[in-house]
Amino acid sequence: MELIHVEIIGLSTSPSSGGAYALVLREVDGVRRLPIIIGAYEAQAIALELENIQPPRPMTHDLLSQFMSAVEIDVLDIIIHTLKEGTFYAKIRYLHDGQEKYMDARPSDAVAVAVRVNVDIYVSPSVLEEAGIPTEDEGTLEVKESRPRLSPVEQMEQQLSRAIEEENYEEAARLRDALLQMKREQN
Repeated sequence: MELIHVEIIGLSTSPSSGGAYALVLREVDGVRRLPIIIGAYEAQAIALELENIQPPRPMTHDLLSQFMSAVEIDVLDIIIHTLKEGTFYAKIRYLHDGQEKYMDARPSDAVAVAVRVNVDIYVSPSVLEEAGIPTEDEGTLEVKESRPRLSPVEQMEQQLSRAIEEENYEEAARLRDALLQMKREQN
């Protein structure tokens, strides 16, 4: 099967998904975009790596990547292969003991690993055909993409504001503490 090479073009909040994020992938040699709704934790894990922000302790995806390296597993690429009832499915393709193998993964986790080990991301043609969004006006697209992306700190500040507005003070306290920790790590 011929796979389609994609790249990450951004992460954005998805207001219709209750605090979830949209991971937006772009067809490298084409005009289609593929938005995938992911959780806040996975969005943060991807954003931290894309922005080269190192947390003081390894996050789950860091640990997985380091473990794979320690046991001599070479990640080859990530393949988002199926869309079934609104759920995307992915596999991590890797090499271990000279054998090519696949590991089932959520696309968000697979992408979080991909950005850490610097491998390509591919999508099956059927997934891109079903869920891809063609862009017709490249001029409009360039304006959208040139808009500055929010840093993880700015994203967390927005989440904090939203939690306060919704009077979810337990979540606001958790976000406040995480935000303070993030700011300390950046300085």
